[in-house]
Amino acid sequence: MSDGTAASFAEGSAPDQASSTPLHMLDAGAQARLVREGGVTATRLVEASLARIDAVNPAVNAIVRRMDDEALAAAAAADRAVAEGRPLGPLHGVPVTIKINIDQQGHPTDNGTAVYRDLIAPADNPVVANLKRAGAIVVGRTNAPVYSMRWFTDNTLHGPTYNPWHRDLTVGGSSGGAAASVATGMVAIAHGNDIGGSVRFPAMCNGLVGLRPSYGRVPSFNATAKGGGSVAAQLMAVQGPLARTVRDTETAFRAMAVPHVDDPRTRPMVGDHPAGPRRAAVVSTAGWPDCHPAVRDAVDRAATALAAAGWAVEEVVPPALDEIHDMWAEICIPDIMTLLAPAIAAAGDENIRVAVDYWQRAWPRELTQGDALAAVARRHGMLRLWQRFFETWPVLVMPVSLEPAFHRLADIRSPEEARRIMRAQGPLMVISVLGLPGLSVPTGLAGFNVEGHDVTMPTGVQLVAAPEREDLCFAAGRDIEAAMPRLGVVDPRPGF
Repeated sequence: MSDGTAASFAEGSAPDQASSTPLHMLDAGAQARLVREGGVTATRLVEASLARIDAVNPAVNAIVRRMDDEALAAAAAADRAVAEGRPLGPLHGVPVTIKINIDQQGHPTDNGTAVYRDLIAPADNPVVANLKRAGAIVVGRTNAPVYSMRWFTDNTLHGPTYNPWHRDLTVGGSSGGAAASVATGMVAIAHGNDIGGSVRFPAMCNGLVGLRPSYGRVPSFNATAKGGGSVAAQLMAVQGPLARTVRDTETAFRAMAVPHVDDPRTRPMVGDHPAGPRRAAVVSTAGWPDCHPAVRDAVDRAATALAAAGWAVEEVVPPALDEIHDMWAEICIPDIMTLLAPAIAAAGDENIRVAVDYWQRAWPRELTQGDALAAVARRHGMLRLWQRFFETWPVLVMPVSLEPAFHRLADIRSPEEARRIMRAQGPLMVISVLGLPGLSVPTGLAGFNVEGHDVTMPTGVQLVAAPEREDLCFAAGRDIEAAMPRLGVVDPRPGF
């Protein structure tokens, strides 16, 4: 018999139905276990999720489209499946959220843009279908910046999403609504996507675990999309989960990673890899001398945790960090902006126009399509160097960003601020360019100063491995997680 705590559920003991633990505080694994074992119905789980949305979403504005009736109908169907003894997926009955830039049948794929508010999806994106197939129940759609093109989350269609830890600091982007929905306990798992850090950075800003899978791991296809995707998107854009624990993140990833005919990039997972040596390289100030002290401390804490868990840990700088960082801009800015600039001019709000203008002005010279082609040509050689690096050091521990969370308006203040942010996001961009798996893992709380105000916010590190070796990221992540204070569910806190 459980003692009624969330921890006891997570350990797998039989749940006490009289427990006073709020369901929204349980991890997804514990929620699914309760449904399977009859400790709670899926309907009750969804009702608890909707009640939590009522309580906290007005303060953070993470979920911008609710699906109460649809979610309750899906929960009733999930309960019938349990009653009839049918096979149940790993997320059976678990409430989740989906980002507004991914197709979900019967709902608009508005991508934070007013002109698309009535762009109704005729079918589910494969990543949505995969989550549903695993038993997850979608309760709402989460906010993103216009065209999902900022590390900050706001738009004039839905308004800003606020960081529940501090209202005036960025919630991250572009999966900021996804992160806030998990951090505040509206759901235990959220869908996000990542081309330059859009899962990993919000995870860090909110004290979560967030996975950028390897290129080709998780399928995606929007039937609402017109024309082909940019080269940058085809090389770097991936779908991934955010959760409060490494275990939930891995479960969600495995549920998402089922190949689909509409995404020719995806391929099946072929079974478990051999574990290999427990060796981890660590890089912070040795690779980035301008790394913020709070970020350096987070990396040091993670390295100490791994060493205590039996990993061989050494400070090692991986190849060509600055060159690969520059390659992100060389590929993305000419390529994405060529396709997006007309759309932003026609349909974007003022903030995205300013942000993108500052992005382009953040570099010492104008970047051209020739730069993009040259960078794509060099990319293969850079990946070869990193794969050789992983032969010796299977896991790399590095910053998520070189700075903690920025002020939520920082990227639209000046080209100089945009340049600072682009520099700080270098660790995110490097991993995107190479198509590697990157797992953001929280390392507790840290105090630092933002614009003259002392704040306490979550910090985290990024764990990186060779292509298709998410398992190594999860293994290291579990050891770091075990050594850190658990942040759990946060109630929205006041700002400055």
